[in-house]
Amino acid sequence: AITESESGSAACFAPEFVLGLVEVNTPPVYTLFDLEHEYARNLELAVRAARSLGLRLYPLGTYPLPLEPAVREGLDYRIQVSTVGPERFVDAGRCAGTHLHLELQAGTVDAGVGISAAASGAAREEVLNIYNLATALDPALVVLTRSCPYFEGRATGLAVRTVHYRGNAFFGWQGVYTDLPQVGALLPYADDAEHLIKQQFDRYEAWLAAMDRAGVERRYFAEAGGDVLRPAWNPVRLNRKGTLELRGMDSNYPDVTLAACAMVLGAADRVRRDGLEVVPDEGVNCFELTGDVLRVPDFGRLGGELLYAAVTGGVNDETMATYLDSLLDLAGEDERLAGIRDHRNTTGVYPTTEAGILEDYYSGSGFLSDDEGLRLVLGACGELEDQVFRLGHSQHQEGEPADVT
Repeated sequence: AITESESGSAACFAPEFVLGLVEVNTPPVYTLFDLEHEYARNLELAVRAARSLGLRLYPLGTYPLPLEPAVREGLDYRIQVSTVGPERFVDAGRCAGTHLHLELQAGTVDAGVGISAAASGAAREEVLNIYNLATALDPALVVLTRSCPYFEGRATGLAVRTVHYRGNAFFGWQGVYTDLPQVGALLPYADDAEHLIKQQFDRYEAWLAAMDRAGVERRYFAEAGGDVLRPAWNPVRLNRKGTLELRGMDSNYPDVTLAACAMVLGAADRVRRDGLEVVPDEGVNCFELTGDVLRVPDFGRLGGELLYAAVTGGVNDETMATYLDSLLDLAGEDERLAGIRDHRNTTGVYPTTEAGILEDYYSGSGFLSDDEGLRLVLGACGELEDQVFRLGHSQHQEGEPADVT
């Protein structure tokens, strides 16, 4: 009732596949200022609606204590549970992420094939470069948005949500998509638009084959509205809404989420504005700009050394720090990014929510008691509410949008 009466529509909220999660959305916007405004408004509505029901919202990527999520009824959910396996899929209900959509030229995305045959050459070039940029950004988003270090009451020293949601058989990370990397892992860079289209069909066929192995009839997938783009839970994916969707970030405090968005939008704007070609290169370890060519680490290094550094050592890994330095140089100036740079210059490392929690809650054993876990949860709920209030207040004080270029 609160959301309907005050926003005019409940479209900014949606149920997730488990009862304990709620999706908070924002409408399409043109600037980071507008994103902050819509995000602050919808978060405030969500916090107030929860309070009216005697609830509070916990904002981080994993719940720190043991949790048995209750899955909603729905054909699509049943297909996923049966195909992935309930013992693996349950971890998806213990993880929460933040997704950022980058608009592509109208008519570029076709849910039947991935990239529309009618898309212009310029549109195909844009989607290729933005897709490859988003792929190269993945380790940065993993490391900068590391949130809760605890999972089921235990700290492992890893990026918890990434491990338990994405998984990785090579590194021994047991997650939802460990055995189905085609549908859940970061996919390689695309050589051209045709290669990107092929990736969509290869993933689609991999999902149908997984359904076959699990004894799930393919007709159910069609009945649930399945298409070529549907079986995609990768960190970077084409979305039928006509966007490129980045899904690798932990759910987090608003300040962290908006800083990560500023970084992504700054880099994407640079690629578009300057007409940069994004080129994977075996000879580089970070983002290197020469003329109109942006060289990024090749996929072997990106999905190997850099991803491993992001998930293990995190901001304390010097390889990762150098990679982040180069990315922030690319993204340009922004007030939120300036705060990240200042922290790096002052302390020698980039800030994360995870680091702050470990300062207050880490024990030598790595285990979290129920009492400490509940204290962590309530503290995170309070910090979310405080940041939502501050963000909303600052929005009311702003007369004109800030320059985000």
